[in-house]
Amino acid sequence: MRAPRFWDWDAGFHSPAARLLSPLAAIYGAISARRQHRRPWHAPVPVLCCGNLTAGGAGKTTVALDLGGRLVARGRAIAFLTRGYGGRIGHPARVDPIRHTARDVGDEALLLAALAPCYVGGDRARAARLAIADGADCLVMDDGLQNPGLWRDCSLVVVDGYQGFGNGRAIPAGPLREPIPNGLSRAQAMVMIGADRTGLIRHLPPDMPCHHATLRQEASGLPAGCRIVAFAGIGRPSKFFDGLRQSGFSLQRGIAFADHHPYRRGELAQLLEISTDMDARLVTTPKDFVRLPSAFRGHVTVVGVGLHWSDPHAPDLLLDSWLEGRI
Repeated sequence: MRAPRFWDWDAGFHSPAARLLSPLAAIYGAISARRQHRRPWHAPVPVLCCGNLTAGGAGKTTVALDLGGRLVARGRAIAFLTRGYGGRIGHPARVDPIRHTARDVGDEALLLAALAPCYVGGDRARAARLAIADGADCLVMDDGLQNPGLWRDCSLVVVDGYQGFGNGRAIPAGPLREPIPNGLSRAQAMVMIGADRTGLIRHLPPDMPCHHATLRQEASGLPAGCRIVAFAGIGRPSKFFDGLRQSGFSLQRGIAFADHHPYRRGELAQLLEISTDMDARLVTTPKDFVRLPSAFRGHVTVVGVGLHWSDPHAPDLLLDSWLEGRI
């Protein structure tokens, strides 16, 4: 689904639609808070969570991949845990990139599994046990800050600086999965991606570290100034389109779909027709690419994204503190 306009931070806490839905939001928030009373399972290996407080794409998977890549470079036997949103496998399972598709395990799981073993399942504790039995010596959760089943030694709140915490209300009146103070109380640090457009940092607890990062487009085989037609079904497609422009590509058209959108044959034919008519290359994100039929992938160029940390030492210092039990 696409987030409604009144969820945005500049729509305001007191927008009519938000006020109308506030009773349901209060119920949602109370249920979320009650879930946290469940006693979590403590894994015998360090557990790091890259989560957020809002629905939609804040950049959790990008952060998880960045930190996971650093752990792989250190020689750690890392495993990723993720819910497998959009997949049809309901039980905890290890992702097999050769056998599984996005319809089986979700798109994020396939991206994570390309780097290191990845386990899907809503029951994070059972998924963690599977990973540890397979030899994992540390676990990185992509999402799961609101999941009470597994103890997290370190939790990062990932925030899109453009949207912040939206209008400050809980679902369905706003994008929050839980009240802000509740979520921040279980986190050890924040990672803000992009400029702080909403002034969120001013309202953080004084002892909450905030690390800053920006996204960088990574396109191989596309010359500078290349004419492109881009499509994306992610949390905020405009972020992808803006990045393409900033990278020097001649974006002829950006076509947005809902997050995790399952592409249909007619939609793909239309995308190909648009790019052909505009004499432009058809490009998309890695997350969208894994949801495309294999027969169509040859028509599309993937433009990935990397994380550039404002302080290049911050991520490794964060990992050191987590692995050494200082967080």
